[in-house]
Amino acid sequence: MSIARQFNIEDKRLAVPATMLAAVYRRPGEVCMETVPVPRISAGELLVRVHTCGICGTDLKKIATGSHSAPRVFGHETSGVVAAVGEGGHEFNPGDRVVVFHHVPCGECYYCRHKTFARCETYKKVGCTAGFEPSGGGFAEYVRVMDWIVRRGTVRIPDQVSFEQACFVEPVNTCMKGIQRLHIEPGETVLVVGQGPIGILLSVLAKRGGAKVITSDLYQQRLTISRGFGLDNNIDASRSDVITAVRQRTEGRGVDAAILAVGGNALIQKAVDSVRPGGRVLLFAQTVRGEAVIDPAAICMDEKTLLGSYSASVELQDESVRFVMNREMDLERLISHRFPLTDSVEALNLAAHPQPDSMKIVIQPGSMWEGSTE
Repeated sequence: MSIARQFNIEDKRLAVPATMLAAVYRRPGEVCMETVPVPRISAGELLVRVHTCGICGTDLKKIATGSHSAPRVFGHETSGVVAAVGEGGHEFNPGDRVVVFHHVPCGECYYCRHKTFARCETYKKVGCTAGFEPSGGGFAEYVRVMDWIVRRGTVRIPDQVSFEQACFVEPVNTCMKGIQRLHIEPGETVLVVGQGPIGILLSVLAKRGGAKVITSDLYQQRLTISRGFGLDNNIDASRSDVITAVRQRTEGRGVDAAILAVGGNALIQKAVDSVRPGGRVLLFAQTVRGEAVIDPAAICMDEKTLLGSYSASVELQDESVRFVMNREMDLERLISHRFPLTDSVEALNLAAHPQPDSMKIVIQPGSMWEGSTE
């Protein structure tokens, strides 16, 4: 039986209530469960009933630091069902199962021409909201999808693909962008520091690109999960010095490239030290500004390159969709915790204070759907 039939959505008669439950950000560090109006849509827009929304580190950073004004509803790794459509020419109908990007660049400005899409002013205009100011909105029962996102950032989910699998399209895209930035050559050795869900994704994609991948993490539980994805060459950083172990495995040179998939600045220099002269280091999780001590001679005399990658690339949108929808990787296996929308505060707290056995954490308003079995 198809997932569409399981949820009885093929009849396209989805009643939309006047109010809904949402996890509302009110001030730095504070999210409250509230009843709020269901967003109203305009011409060319969609109203999507959220089934699953992954929690991203950027959501947690915004909540913790107060970088965005309140009130807001965060959450941008969103999959669900079209509940209503605005007037205008687009291809979606009520009952369609979709995954929604929250950022789409203009394609014409200076930054788009230089492929720095995250700096495009249109890209910065979040195109999804659960009310209040646009910011993502997936931590709610419904989300309004604005017209340019409907046209260029909304993707149908095939019947055989679950909402959980589909919600990974955006994080997969960001990881593909990072791997692209690193310019990995087949046969190169790449160290991925951190084996949380993003670290595992980056490792799998690096291996897919022909690299020999070494993984490291402080938690044996995460290395065990990582091995389940074919990442067998690992270093338990709680027991071994990573740099020493890396050099033992690379004839003393160091790896060709390293990816730092854990936040904070403390490990940047260690990542630089792990690569050979002429090697590259990708900073993937360093999203909080602050001082970092880096040996400048490693960049100048050792000719090592320090790179950064942030957010998604519209140029990789189709590839990331194919990767997810063709199930090139069983992404549902990265989910360790599933919370109903009513327990969003608990979900966000766990995500902000990860445990050794916690991986991807998702909030599922869809668990409130009558007859839901996913």
